[in-house]
Amino acid sequence: MATSISLSSGHDGFAFSALHAEPIGSRRGGVVVIQEIFGLDQYVQADVARWAALGFEVIAPSMFDRQAPGFVAGHDPEGLQAGFKHATANGPENAISDIQACVDALKVKGPVFIVGYCYGGTMVWLAASRVAGLAAGSSYYGGQVAGMSALPLQCPVIVHLGRKDAHIPADEVKAKIAADKPGLPVYIYENSGHGFNNDGRPDSDLADARLARARTLALFEAHGAAPAAA
Repeated sequence: MATSISLSSGHDGFAFSALHAEPIGSRRGGVVVIQEIFGLDQYVQADVARWAALGFEVIAPSMFDRQAPGFVAGHDPEGLQAGFKHATANGPENAISDIQACVDALKVKGPVFIVGYCYGGTMVWLAASRVAGLAAGSSYYGGQVAGMSALPLQCPVIVHLGRKDAHIPADEVKAKIAADKPGLPVYIYENSGHGFNNDGRPDSDLADARLARARTLALFEAHGAAPAAA
């Protein structure tokens, strides 16, 4: 079960909240889960629980606490507008510093991985470039990844995109990443749109979501996650 904790950001000392879950069973590593722009909503909470059930200690930072502590919004036009406003105001420096604090809290116990969705998918790519101590990252439908594809990466990354995503042209993004990062895996899920990791959403295909999670887990296992208990 996830509980709320507080961590301090290195560059300004700001104390932000985060969801924290201990691993169920033997600890396999740490995972930082980065939200969509809607905050630590039910879908983030479900993702935290999934990773904990797989044996990972999980931290999911509340990314917009400087703008609106504990911000959670609906998946509707009003929530989208509020989330974009907070993401823009927060900027990359605050985000990266907060993610670094999460990694630092976990890395003393073993390898640390990162996974993120939408806004979080972009942050995964940026973190892979700028955050120290990450073993691997899994980026889901990050809208700004193509624009950041030339950034040098410090750890392995995979990318997940939905074919039916009206916001992200999957083939164009894959081509841009391939040009800048030859060989980096970019997976396109034919039956899914944006936000397909969120079980029960209209644009989520359960088989696609499970496959993306399996690929993410395989990435983590290939880069230091302890074997699952027999």
